[in-house]
Amino acid sequence: MVERKLPGLGPRGEIWGFFILLLYAGSPSCFASFSQAKELLYRIKEGLPKGTFIGAIGVDLNLDLTADPPYFFSVAQRSFSEQYVTLNNLTGDFFTSATEIDRETLCPSNPHGHGCFLSVDVFVLPQQYFQLIKVKMIIEDINDNRPKFPVDEIVISVPENTAINARYAVEQSAVDPDLGLHGVQTYWLVNDFGVFTLDVEENEGGELTPFVIVTDFLDRETQAEYITDIIAEDGGTPPLLGAATLKIVILDVNDNCPQFTESHLNLTLRGNSTKGTHLARLRAFDPDIGANAQISYAYSERVPRGTRSLFHLNRTTGVIKLAGKIDTATATSYKLTVLANGPGCIPAVATVAIRLIKVRMGPPVVIARYIAQEKNGVVTIKESEPAYSPIAFFTVKNIDASHKVDCRLEGTGPFRIGPYQLIKNEFLLETTEPLDYETVQGYELVVVAEDSQGLIIETFLKVQILDENDNAPVFQQSLVEISLDENNPPNTYLTQLQATDQDSEARGEVIFLLGGDAPAIFVLDRLTGILSVTTSLDREEKDTYRFMARAVDQGTPRRESIATVVVTVRDRNDNSPRFINKDFTFFVPENFPGYGEIGVLSVTDADVGENSWVALSILNGSDIFLIDAGRGTLRAKISLDREQQGTYQLWIEAVDGGEPALSSVTMVTVLLLDVNDNPPVVLFPQSNQSYMLVLPNTLPGTSITEVYAVDNDTGMNAVIAYSIIKRKGGEPGSFSIDPETGNITLERELSNRGLHSLLVKVSDHGQPEPLYSTVRVNLFVNETVSNESYIQSLLTREADIEIEDRPWQIGQLQEGPERYDMFPCKPALIALSVTCVGLFFSLVTLTACICLNRFQKQKAKSEVELPLKMKTDSMQANNRKLGHVSNI
Repeated sequence: MVERKLPGLGPRGEIWGFFILLLYAGSPSCFASFSQAKELLYRIKEGLPKGTFIGAIGVDLNLDLTADPPYFFSVAQRSFSEQYVTLNNLTGDFFTSATEIDRETLCPSNPHGHGCFLSVDVFVLPQQYFQLIKVKMIIEDINDNRPKFPVDEIVISVPENTAINARYAVEQSAVDPDLGLHGVQTYWLVNDFGVFTLDVEENEGGELTPFVIVTDFLDRETQAEYITDIIAEDGGTPPLLGAATLKIVILDVNDNCPQFTESHLNLTLRGNSTKGTHLARLRAFDPDIGANAQISYAYSERVPRGTRSLFHLNRTTGVIKLAGKIDTATATSYKLTVLANGPGCIPAVATVAIRLIKVRMGPPVVIARYIAQEKNGVVTIKESEPAYSPIAFFTVKNIDASHKVDCRLEGTGPFRIGPYQLIKNEFLLETTEPLDYETVQGYELVVVAEDSQGLIIETFLKVQILDENDNAPVFQQSLVEISLDENNPPNTYLTQLQATDQDSEARGEVIFLLGGDAPAIFVLDRLTGILSVTTSLDREEKDTYRFMARAVDQGTPRRESIATVVVTVRDRNDNSPRFINKDFTFFVPENFPGYGEIGVLSVTDADVGENSWVALSILNGSDIFLIDAGRGTLRAKISLDREQQGTYQLWIEAVDGGEPALSSVTMVTVLLLDVNDNPPVVLFPQSNQSYMLVLPNTLPGTSITEVYAVDNDTGMNAVIAYSIIKRKGGEPGSFSIDPETGNITLERELSNRGLHSLLVKVSDHGQPEPLYSTVRVNLFVNETVSNESYIQSLLTREADIEIEDRPWQIGQLQEGPERYDMFPCKPALIALSVTCVGLFFSLVTLTACICLNRFQKQKAKSEVELPLKMKTDSMQANNRKLGHVSNI
């Protein structure tokens, strides 16, 4: 509010003002806005560089910065906000400081963005200009934070018997400190392995939760876990991504039963074997894990009780031992049926056949009984045999009972020989550690038996290690990552896979195969491992190929290993920007305000990165139109008038950021829709003072003259209708007008000579309210025109036909009976009304002057809100109040 001083009021005027003030004490408008500080509101984005202009206090408050003494602007009190902004003390301009504004740091407890602002109080000095200005700067969010998961690895557990389409929530969803569209918008998996997919649900609070959906059957025994990356993407341009490792652990269910590795065993037992002799160890295997894989061994009910007592079966390990003394006189063999029991399973069955051998005495001799396969003194043993695997028993027979026999081993290797469980003259040769064919293929041993009398018996033994397919091929790289530019020629070489196998012969020969998930366009040579692609790749069709490659040996059973091949297709600028429409047509009403949004041109580019950045420009018409290079918003710099030009054709070019850059062009047609902003213009008659001579003997039905008008609008806005809304002189109904053509026709014989005046309304059919003009048609009925000045005087006197009621200003003119002097006292009433109004306005003026004089030393304070130089309704209301008082 601006303070004004009105001259000419003395003490007497103050007394009158006080009296009148009592009459109007119910209206507090004279005292409003004197105690309020002014307030300015600006909006700025976070992350602006140093020196960015924010706002100008002097300009926004309409201060005269050239005044003397000059204005000086000062911060009222040092505050936290000053580290982010600087104030020019002479102009009142605010700029950003060296400290960058970060909305998430500035307002950490305000994640939803309501009320994040900086506040600064500014004094306007010197004293005669003093004002307190409260400046508030609202900080707007930008996309400067990428989504982040709370943990680097997310683990979810899924039972292997999970039904298809079962959903499992990923509770550790990503968090993005940015707001709205800049926050997390979607999630996706880097690899779904063909058995998973990802869905995203939004709760009532707007939070997104990803769900892993099972799309195929799972088998823990085939694959126990799946590891991939889960990606969170926000809605910025370009979008920012956050990633975490997603580990899906497949939980075991009891879907397998135990199976014996060997279902039938044949054993030989000497008749003089002692109690505790180890006979065999049965092994059963269950692919499940944990409690689902627990196995217990038991004899079948068909095994006689006495046999069960003679041969002890360990329920946990499956080891069978001799538990009593063998009587070869009563039995020659035994048959044991052993069951392997698992939880909820039908027992697996194995049969153990034991043949008894009677012992006979003879001359001293060392008898070798081979447990491993032997031929011509050569014992063959598989490298897969575990440590302490028995190879052979050496029994010294026919030795005097008083002689003590010792047995030792000569030679090198992981073997040992010693007494077997304190049984006299029984020695067991066994391994001491696992054997490895790839390290040593054979050993030569000598078993030396010596008694207490010095008798030495030597037995030569050669141990040959049998190679087994115990080594799977090994890839040099378990993850092979390949990058390739798109549009490659067919049969392009990608890489050569390499794998080795330490086994011998066919067991160590490696062939290469592609996994079942490999697309058919990739070819892998079985022998060389060369990987190639048969067709040209298109990144826009697919940017990443992930599949398995297998290295398989030729052993029995075959062993293999798997490597993951990831082929990343690099983008090339091979796609021009594409407008979503071949051409664009926008319909805009004329008089549309300048810089208003006419329309948006959507354009896409299938490439990525800089190759997909698109900038728009106008090839023609840039002096009238402009376009947002990034968003594609088309605007006009000025308000457009259809009557000047109804159609504009623009050529818009879209250029991407690739090298070389590609572009496309589209045509935009802007059609201006007509607005009823032009009233009809009367071309004839050219003046209200013109007239036309009509002979008294003119016959009824004769066309006398016409009213001709045009309208610069189009359509219904330009359709004109003619009507007579008032007549003066002559008899009513003497003349009629055609509403469409404007032709005026004589309807009855003329009996009165003199001037006939017709007030004709020319109206269009525009909406929401038609516009119109009026014209006076003067017809002078006489045989001749003898006195031109007389007629002109009549026309001058008849000019009041245009003033009475001013029908063309109301919009409700209708043809009706003539009205002339219905109120002969009208001038007196008008004069009296004007006098009353003058007295009223004088009284109001006197009241306003008294109020202003009483508060002439107070400063006018009004609340102003200027979001980026635009005044609010509150400021406009105060200005209207001030203008009203000043005009009085």
